[in-house]
Amino acid sequence: MTRGVEILLSGVSLGLLYALIALGFVIVFKATRTVNFAHASFLLFGVWVVAQTSPHIGFAAAVALGLVAAGTLGLAVERLLLSRVDGRKHDALAILTIGVNVVLTAELSWRIGESVLPLGAPWDGHVVHFGSVVLPLSVIITILTVPVLIAGLAAVLRHTGWGLAMRASIEDREGAALAGVRLKRVSAGAWITAGILAVAAGIGLASFPSPGVAVSTGTAAIKALPAAIIGGLDSLGGAIVGGLVIGIAEVTVAEYQDALSFLGRGLGDVVAYVIMICILLCRPSGLFGAKEVSRA
Repeated sequence: MTRGVEILLSGVSLGLLYALIALGFVIVFKATRTVNFAHASFLLFGVWVVAQTSPHIGFAAAVALGLVAAGTLGLAVERLLLSRVDGRKHDALAILTIGVNVVLTAELSWRIGESVLPLGAPWDGHVVHFGSVVLPLSVIITILTVPVLIAGLAAVLRHTGWGLAMRASIEDREGAALAGVRLKRVSAGAWITAGILAVAAGIGLASFPSPGVAVSTGTAAIKALPAAIIGGLDSLGGAIVGGLVIGIAEVTVAEYQDALSFLGRGLGDVVAYVIMICILLCRPSGLFGAKEVSRA
């Protein structure tokens, strides 16, 4: 029973981090109808900035700098590259983000090398005891703070001018433009937000019990893409549900890997994609995605 509670809470914690990353995918997709395959490099860049600067300026200031750096990177990619491509060519935009991801990941891989950079978080190495249940402090912090971040994001989307403009552009892009909505500002805001969310999740992923920031840290964003697809690429709530499903499944499968060895080693690394395929076979638009209606 005790171990089951630890697995569940660890899975929820990981799932909430995946949900933050998935929300970045969804926000960009809702604003531009483009899948951002450079999301992994945004995450890795932001946490690399945090790890590099934390020993010199302190963890809190380093986190703020990492968030700003990733948001600025997202804005630069959108302004300097993507805005120069016809927004209706979604395939071309997606391919361009793949190229951006390759270039940024190669550069960061060269800078990080095979080393693991300590994040410098004040909660690293600390555990919390709830009776016989023992959890890393980072798990508790994630479970308490990520819902607050998600609620804040929801409030921004519902009550701010940018959020209203995004919702209008989703409903009718051409109509929103004629009504005075600045679609370029909506797109830029989406890319900045995606970069910030990626770094917020990356800080949790690189915290204890993780040893720190490594080249592999960025692969978490790739694992979060199935979470966004499972929930529906145009559903914010679906991204949260998808993240929780993937996080709990990954932790559970990793815990019982020996019992599931007949399915192959490393099942925990691919369980997200297995779940994604199974759901897409039943619901091609995801659990909460809007179904496309076509006329015969």
